[in-house]
Amino acid sequence: MRRRPGIRWRLLVVSTAAVAAALVGLVAGFNLVLRHELDRSASDRATARATATLSQITVRDGQLTAPDAPDAAAADVPVWIFAGDRPIEQPRAGGALNAAAADLAASGAQSSQVSTPPTRLAGQPIEKHGLRLGTVVAAVSLEPYRETERTALFLSVLVAAALLAVVALAIWSILGRALAPVAEMTSAAAIWSEHDLDRRFGVESPDDEIGRLAATLDGLLDRIASAIRREQLFTAEISHELRTPLARIRAETELALRRERNAAEYRAALITIDRNALQLNRIVDTLLDAARAEAEPRAGTSDAVQVARRVASAAAPLAEQHGVRVDVSGVSGARIPVDADLASRILQPLVENACHYGRTWVSIAVVQRDGSVTYEITDDGDGIGQGEQEMIFEPGARGGAAPAANQTGAGLGLALARRIARAVGGEISAEVGPGGRFHVSIPAA
Repeated sequence: MRRRPGIRWRLLVVSTAAVAAALVGLVAGFNLVLRHELDRSASDRATARATATLSQITVRDGQLTAPDAPDAAAADVPVWIFAGDRPIEQPRAGGALNAAAADLAASGAQSSQVSTPPTRLAGQPIEKHGLRLGTVVAAVSLEPYRETERTALFLSVLVAAALLAVVALAIWSILGRALAPVAEMTSAAAIWSEHDLDRRFGVESPDDEIGRLAATLDGLLDRIASAIRREQLFTAEISHELRTPLARIRAETELALRRERNAAEYRAALITIDRNALQLNRIVDTLLDAARAEAEPRAGTSDAVQVARRVASAAAPLAEQHGVRVDVSGVSGARIPVDADLASRILQPLVENACHYGRTWVSIAVVQRDGSVTYEITDDGDGIGQGEQEMIFEPGARGGAAPAANQTGAGLGLALARRIARAVGGEISAEVGPGGRFHVSIPAA
């Protein structure tokens, strides 16, 4: 595939073409004006010679008397004197000029032109008491004027070409200096890798377009670096979370295979393996749902209250284990543009978290207002401490009440829940105070 010219070359071509067009216009205009002025000068000279000759002609008794030497004043400007249509004085000129002079005298026109040889003719009538007696015709050769035009055209084209070359070199140099920061940025970016998260262009003066571009790219790099760091941390926590149930499954399997056991011991080992396999399966499903929701959110809608009841039913065994009850309240009919499975993935970690932290009860209230559906998940536990509202959503992080809850997970539930919620256009927030309180806001369908 043919490589496209760089922006420097394209700007050079466009700029040079614009300057060339302007120079062509200037050269053409200059030569047209010069030709017009030279033609006018030739006409004025021929008219002046005819007028000077006319002043030397005398009329007696209706007869014209020519000057003794009509060509003496200007040998290079031949003059014809006609009495009516009859020449009474004419220079030694070619037949074409004599014929043109006779035609001009006969027509009574003021001027005419002969192409071979190039000559301008001017006529002045000879009159007496309003009666036209004859005509004086003077001729000026246009060859010197044409030579001047050709010389001027050649020189103007030569000067324009030289000027265009100088301008092109100047434009090339200016573009090189102007685009030098871009070339430096390109070279720097080409050698950076995914490990150079702290490298920036760092333009000192972001006042021009390139400086603002560099500042914008630095801001974009900041956001990308932040996202990569979050993904790195998230990946590390996922690895840890997956390693834990896998290690437990392997440990139970090795213990079961080390020696013969009775049926009760095998059953207990299988229960432990099953519990860890379910935990592992749930983690994988949640991760897949998060990835799918970010890449291409699922189409579909669901009843908001039915989703809450579904999550409460799924959390019932955990609630019974911790001795808390889960209540669901809300007016049926509110719908969200998320299918029930994905919506459950958002709520379930929050409800299970409340079951771990709550003392006696957990509440899921569904409220619809301002074009959105909000799930308010509360419990009567110790609540969220000051400064923990955002920290608890980081992978692997837990609030101050976590040690008392005796949890063994890696703390990915809230992080994944927020990630899925944001993928479908929603948000999860936490309130500080006694009793845990989370808000899950999803646009209404």
